[in-house]
Amino acid sequence: MPANHFNTHCPDWATALLNGFSQIFLQRHPLCGLLCLLAILFTAPTLLGGALLGGVAGLLTAQRRGYAKADRQAGLFSYNGVLLGLLLSLYFPWSALLPPLIIAAGGLSAMVTQQWLKRARFSQYLPAYTAPFVGLGWLLLCFATPSTTAHLIEINTQNMLAAPFKGLGQVMFLGHPLAGAMIATGLLIADRRAFCWALLASVAGMGWSLLHHDFYTALIGLGGYNAVLAALAFSSQREKPWLPLAGIATALLLTPVFATLGLPTLTAPFILACWLIRSVVQMRRKTSVAHTPCALEENQPRLR
Repeated sequence: MPANHFNTHCPDWATALLNGFSQIFLQRHPLCGLLCLLAILFTAPTLLGGALLGGVAGLLTAQRRGYAKADRQAGLFSYNGVLLGLLLSLYFPWSALLPPLIIAAGGLSAMVTQQWLKRARFSQYLPAYTAPFVGLGWLLLCFATPSTTAHLIEINTQNMLAAPFKGLGQVMFLGHPLAGAMIATGLLIADRRAFCWALLASVAGMGWSLLHHDFYTALIGLGGYNAVLAALAFSSQREKPWLPLAGIATALLLTPVFATLGLPTLTAPFILACWLIRSVVQMRRKTSVAHTPCALEENQPRLR
């Protein structure tokens, strides 16, 4: 079903919220967002309340503060709230304090996103991506009890085949292959090219972890989810396929850095990888423009 056909049969608020779920994977497609939501419902229902609460908090904050409707409908004020809701639901026990905390985090992420969007549109500011989620997530995780639960996973054909789908699901803290399969279906509906790059990146992340003998990380999908997001960020560059490849490679190389620094990885390697690549591309573009004949001529001193 095309996105515009889906939009005509869906209220504005629901479209905006579903687009927020799809924006986690850098897509604007409510049906993709619906499949992401259902992936949480079917594989980790205890996280669904937090995800919805965070997404709605971001959307309502944007609406009450009069942020641009086009940005609200695109889901730009919801996706960080969804991720924060998932994170807090995963690391904190449910209590009377948790819903207000999720609402506050979702609303604050929308305000940070708005300020970032304003600067990005009037200057060469780098995109926010999931930076509000990472910044607030690092702060909030300082008060969480470290998780020590880990289980053995057998190296067999079934787990090897499931691992790339788990890599897709781990973007939303979902380690079930069904979640990854539903997300993959949503990406396929939204953009076949994005689907191919995401799956390739997840396989690359699994292979990278196996190469370093980190079998647990490889088989539960934690080795590739940042590479998935980096590939999706550049997947629309049809004439420059080296950009998604560079995104995948850079994200994989940066991932161990955050563990070394003692910081939760979250989606920080993805953000930093994309910022580095975009900065290099911008510098190359400026250099090429400065060396064109017209630019050189303009830079020559003018005689009176």
